[in-house]
Amino acid sequence: MPKEAAIRHLDTLHRDASASPVAASSNVVAPQPAQRPLRIALLGYRSQPYGGGQGVYLRYLSKALVEAGHQVDVISGPPYPHLDPRVSLIKLPSLDLFENGLASLRPRHMRSLTNVIEWTSKLTGGFAEPYTFGRRVVKYLKRQGKHYDLIHDNQSLSYGTLELQSMGVPLVTTVHHPITNDLRIALAATDRWHERLLIRRWHSFLRMQQNVVKKLHNVITVSDCSRQDIARDFGLQPAGIHLVHNGIDTATFRPLPEITRRPLQLMATASADAPLKGVRYLLEAFAQLLNQFPDLKLLLVSKLQPGGDSERLVHSLGLAPHIQLVSGVSTDELVHHYAQSTIAVVPSVYEGFGLPAGEAMACGVPVVSTDGGALPEVVGDAGVLVPVKDSNALAHALADLLNDTERRNELAEQGRRRIVEKFSWDVCALEMTRYYYDVIDHADS
Repeated sequence: MPKEAAIRHLDTLHRDASASPVAASSNVVAPQPAQRPLRIALLGYRSQPYGGGQGVYLRYLSKALVEAGHQVDVISGPPYPHLDPRVSLIKLPSLDLFENGLASLRPRHMRSLTNVIEWTSKLTGGFAEPYTFGRRVVKYLKRQGKHYDLIHDNQSLSYGTLELQSMGVPLVTTVHHPITNDLRIALAATDRWHERLLIRRWHSFLRMQQNVVKKLHNVITVSDCSRQDIARDFGLQPAGIHLVHNGIDTATFRPLPEITRRPLQLMATASADAPLKGVRYLLEAFAQLLNQFPDLKLLLVSKLQPGGDSERLVHSLGLAPHIQLVSGVSTDELVHHYAQSTIAVVPSVYEGFGLPAGEAMACGVPVVSTDGGALPEVVGDAGVLVPVKDSNALAHALADLLNDTERRNELAEQGRRRIVEKFSWDVCALEMTRYYYDVIDHADS
């Protein structure tokens, strides 16, 4: 089947499968086999899915590409990804100082310049993992002499990837969003000079990323919002940045009609306790809602920093008895939590794509989300959107939806349908494969 016909066929099957949220969960479409199977290396400097969207991206993209007929190796530093058994994981050990601490350094580590760079950077408040991962990847590939049809870097944007490109390897780089956004939001969240100094030091790797991205031949991103932001902050032309939307695993993230919803449970997933994720505004809105709904509960899938701003806010507002904190949950447990929840809340100040919103919608849970970054692209008219950093607007939108069972049911069905039709991983794999072919063909010409 020609690729264009395969895409049209897939779209038709998606529309048929999404007639109802429950039916959609049991009619997941298998991707069409690739006409030219490729050997692909996916790179990730740290890839554990609990650490954020980049780990989720590697896990599901690699699985979707294998199902499309390609052979995929994931080359990753720690913490390592959770992968489909058909995907090969090549581990590139680092000092992993964020897990092991500075005291983990041993004399044997000093024999490696890369280790010394990583340790001294962490010692001075920096974050060198993208840079040191690039050094290790180049060394590994030169030593092993492995041949890949294409290498796909997941936002390390390291000098090492430029070296790979100069060696003639077809290289694609995903930039989920410019970390310059994270820097601006983190700086705006504090007026303490020493905290601002530490924030700037930690983000010093941005200088490397800004230099590297301008020299890359094939840059891809996951939303139009990210494309515009990358172009603005990194000095690129939007037309030169290719767009393939993220996918959602609609076979795993699905409605579970056998599970009874808890009538007054909100749920939010924040991969990090950082200003970018807007946990502060969620907590302020939740405190307002308790006046109207005293039995309301909040299930927060996150790990709050001990003694951090969010933890202090929980205690100052007296919210601890009403909040259940969970972290490190499996995907199946996450889906179960969604099935029990009345509404999913996405309070982010900025999202380059918005996986929490997409996953909740795929589970058939009505979503109230901010309009931060690319969230409107994902949510569309199948959820409720409110302005960023507006606790009052978030509280009012949640109160309205808590009082309207019919509207919640409508949004649950619309949300599931939207994700199945527009944001499933099999659609992503077809679009990505087509882009890979184009990159390889131009490299050979």
